[in-house]
Amino acid sequence: MRRKLFAVVLAVAAVSGLAAGCGGSDPNVLKVGTEGTYAPFSFQGPDGQLTGYDVEVVQAVAGKLGKRVEFVQTPWDAIFAGLESKRFDLVANQVTVNPDRDRKYSLSQPYTTSDGVIVTRADKTGVTTLADLNGKVCAQSSTSNWSRVASDAGCEVEAVEGFVQAIQLLKNGRVDATVNDTLAVGEYTKTTGDSGVKVSGRTGETSHQAFAARKESSALTSDVNDALNALRADGTLARISDKYFGTDVSK
Repeated sequence: MRRKLFAVVLAVAAVSGLAAGCGGSDPNVLKVGTEGTYAPFSFQGPDGQLTGYDVEVVQAVAGKLGKRVEFVQTPWDAIFAGLESKRFDLVANQVTVNPDRDRKYSLSQPYTTSDGVIVTRADKTGVTTLADLNGKVCAQSSTSNWSRVASDAGCEVEAVEGFVQAIQLLKNGRVDATVNDTLAVGEYTKTTGDSGVKVSGRTGETSHQAFAARKESSALTSDVNDALNALRADGTLARISDKYFGTDVSK
């Protein structure tokens, strides 16, 4: 009886030890939060696999760090909450650098540079500048940088989950415009051929996008920056950029 009891105790201890080991973080894994619905940066390819510019860049970064990537798909409006709650180590989803985010998070050096555009229905006139958005309604992801741009211009923001939903509301006549990245808008019109919307103007703002980590993870950000420098030097960033955009947006 005592031998049986001792065996049970050993078994329980072994299971407990295994559970504890599984609960620890793997130093060889970089957990990355991304939407998976924001083409051409992070989306599902024809084979159902996660792909896109941001996906390939962060995979290349992880390769330089000797790590493999584990993606955690998360809606944009919950992505920073996921980072803060330690669901993942890094956000790779076209995080636009701005003073507020710089205060809250540890941001890498930029790996994308782009401009903002205003999108309206094809038959819409009179909206060509940010000033024209004053008093209008814009469909935006509420926590995005473009939402702030639209709001600052006097546009009432209708919150949406992503760019595709914004376009749907726009075409249905429920909003007047949406403001977004010229690269994302270009990808949408190229892949869909949608003639129901148009780029009606530019915001006049150049934005820079970076990876975001928690503020206490500055060592990780430093390693990411070293990897980005190496990927620039060996031409990898330019190659990935050319694959998705036909030009180098990583400069």
